[in-house]
Amino acid sequence: MPERTSYDAVIVGGGHNGLVAAAYLARAGRSVLVLERLDHTGGAAVSARAFRGVDARLSRYSYLVSLLPPRIVRDLGLRFAVRKRSVSSYTPAVRGGRATGLFVGSDEAVTRASFARITGSDREYASWRRFHGMTRRVAERVFPTLTEPLPTRAALRARVDDEVAWEALFERPLGEAVEAAFADDLVRGVVLTDGLIGTFADSHDPTLVQNRCFLYHVIGGGTGDWDVPIGGMGALTDELADAARKAGAEIVTGCPVTGIATDGRTAEVTCSKGTFGARHVLVNAAPHTLAGLLGEQPPEPAEGAQLKVNMLLTRLPWLRDTGVDPRLAFSGTFHVAEGYEQLAAAHRQAAAGGLPAAPPSEIYCHSLTDPSILGPDLVRQGYQTLTLFGLHAPARLFAEDHDATRERLLAATLAQVDAVLAEPLTDCLAADADGRPCIEARSPLDLERDLGLPGGHIFHRDLAFPYAEEADEDDAAARWGVRTAHANVLLCGAGAVRGGGVSGIAGHNAAMAVLEQS
Repeated sequence: MPERTSYDAVIVGGGHNGLVAAAYLARAGRSVLVLERLDHTGGAAVSARAFRGVDARLSRYSYLVSLLPPRIVRDLGLRFAVRKRSVSSYTPAVRGGRATGLFVGSDEAVTRASFARITGSDREYASWRRFHGMTRRVAERVFPTLTEPLPTRAALRARVDDEVAWEALFERPLGEAVEAAFADDLVRGVVLTDGLIGTFADSHDPTLVQNRCFLYHVIGGGTGDWDVPIGGMGALTDELADAARKAGAEIVTGCPVTGIATDGRTAEVTCSKGTFGARHVLVNAAPHTLAGLLGEQPPEPAEGAQLKVNMLLTRLPWLRDTGVDPRLAFSGTFHVAEGYEQLAAAHRQAAAGGLPAAPPSEIYCHSLTDPSILGPDLVRQGYQTLTLFGLHAPARLFAEDHDATRERLLAATLAQVDAVLAEPLTDCLAADADGRPCIEARSPLDLERDLGLPGGHIFHRDLAFPYAEEADEDDAAARWGVRTAHANVLLCGAGAVRGGGVSGIAGHNAAMAVLEQS
C-alpha cells in the first residue's frame, strides 16, 4: 500500500518514461507515487523468459535503443550500456538468377563493393552516402533539442539550416525524396523501412506520418544508430525502477488506475488501492486511455500495424547467398520482402482488408552482439535468438478471427523468410521444456491486451514532428510538449510530443515541466 494519502506527483504507468519522470522528480525532492497496472514495471521495455524451462531472457516487445539520450543515463546514475552493431543491415536479393544480398556495415570498402555488385555501378552507393549524410546532419541538429523546451517550427527550421533537407523530411512525402535519390528498388526499400516501423502508411501519404516516423528513426543519438541494450531491454527499466526507488519514489505494481479527477490545481487519482491526492498527475499512457480515466469522450484510438515474433534457435540458418556468413547477415537488420514495390503492394493489400501476399519484415539477432541474455549452457551449445518485426499488419486485419489470422500471417511471414534461406527456419527452432517450438507471435491486439496499448499502437498515437507551431512561454507543459487540456495533468509517455521509442524523453520533459510549474 502507498505510505501517504497525497503526493506532489502521482504517475500513472510504470513503463520506462514513467520511471524516468519518477526518478527526476524524486531526486528533486518531490513526493512521488507510481501506480502500475501490471505486476511488474517496464511496460513494453522488459526482458522475459518467454519459453518455459529455457534460460533465455528476451526483449519481448521493444528491443533496440536509439533515442535514449546519454544525459538521462548520466543524470540518473544508471548502470546501463548499449553496444553498437558493426553490421547495419543485410538485404537478400536475386540478381541474374543468383542469390546475393546488399550488405551495409562499418567497413566502407565492403559496403561499396556490395552496392556495386547489387546495382551494377557506384551510383547508388554515392547516392546512399549523400542521402545519409543529409540525415546525419539533421540528426546532429535536431537530437539535442529533444530534451530542451520544445522549439517552434520556425526555430527548428533555422536550426536545421538546410532547406533541401527540410523540404525532403518535413514538407514533402518521404517517397519523393527516396525516389529522387535512388533508382534501385531494393535500395529504395531499405531506406523507406525507417518510415514504416510501427506506422501504417504509404511512402506518398500526404499526412507525412511516414516522414515523422522516419525522422525519429534516423536522429537517435545524433547519428541514427540503433544499438543493442546489454542485458536486454529489462536491464534499462530495472535500473530506472531502482533509481526511482533510491531517490524516494514509491512504486506500487498490480494497481490499475480507474479514474482521474482534477480542477486544474489539485487532482485525485483512484486505483485499486484507494484514492490519492496529487498536485500533478503524469500519465504514461495513451491519450485515448487518459480521456477514459478523466471520464471524457476518448478520441478514436490509433491503429498499430506490426507483428512481433520472438524466437530461440539451436543455430542460425544457412542462407541461399552462400557468400555471406549468417553471423554477419543476422547481426544487423535483416530485411525480408522489403523492396520498394513490395512495401507498396503490401500496404495496398492490407489497406484493402487482406493479409499481404508477401508480408515484409526485418530480423536481427540480439545474442550475436550480447550473449549475456542466454544462459551459459545455451551459449556453449551455440543457441541464438531472433527477433522479427513485421510491417503492414494493421489491427483491423485481426478483428474477426484473431488467433487464426495471426497464425496465417505468421506462416506467410516465415514463408518469405524461408525463400531467402537454404533451409526452413523452423528446422532451427529450439524446443521448450514441453517440446514445443520456441516461437511466439504478438499482433497489435495482443499488445492492446498485454500492455494496454489502444489499437496496439507502439507509439500510443501517430508521431508528431518535434516542434510547436508557435511558442507558448506562459505554459510550462506546452513549452515541454507534454500538455493536456488540464493544467496539472501531463502526458509523460509516447503520446507526448517527442514521445515514442525507448527514449525516456517524454518522462524527462514532463518532469522538467512539473519542476518549472512548482
